[in-house]
Amino acid sequence: MTRWLVVMVKQPRPGRVKTRLARAIGPVAAAWWFRHQVRRLLLRLGDPRWRLVLAVSPDTDGLRSRVWPAHLPRIPQGAGDLGDRMARVFRSLPPGPVCIVGADIPGITKGHVDRAFRALGRSDAVFGPAPDGGYWLVGLKRTRSVPAGLFAGVRWSTEHALADSLGSLGAMSVTLVDSLADVDEASDL
Repeated sequence: MTRWLVVMVKQPRPGRVKTRLARAIGPVAAAWWFRHQVRRLLLRLGDPRWRLVLAVSPDTDGLRSRVWPAHLPRIPQGAGDLGDRMARVFRSLPPGPVCIVGADIPGITKGHVDRAFRALGRSDAVFGPAPDGGYWLVGLKRTRSVPAGLFAGVRWSTEHALADSLGSLGAMSVTLVDSLADVDEASDL
């Protein structure tokens, strides 16, 4: 069964991406950082053990964009908050385990991703926690239907994001893997 690794990306437009980081370093520098971070991340995560896919936003511009590598398949994120968009990704891909990662985690390696997929061999879900209470990776085995309330009520961009997301899984078994930090503020750089 195909393993799917989905990277959530936004068009790297000044003022539209990494807005908290932009408050400290400026919108142009934040967009530049994000664009180059994503390029390095995609080069590092390409692997024959999984199929790399970009979930793009905004939908129309992201699907046509020449910023991202043309050889990578793209799917639209669609409307809604982060939880709505990730749940849509889980429901839209062909069968097989899916891991979703953020594009703003400089420390992700193939080893981290491989451990997450291996965790899905023994659990229904996997999370890669972040020190700020959120997470850099979420994965589902998808041997049963995706829970209807997946990510409902999650307080995004707070220290409660991981706990709230875990609570939305119902009776699914969960494994936590490596903790990695994302870049939200200038101090994270």
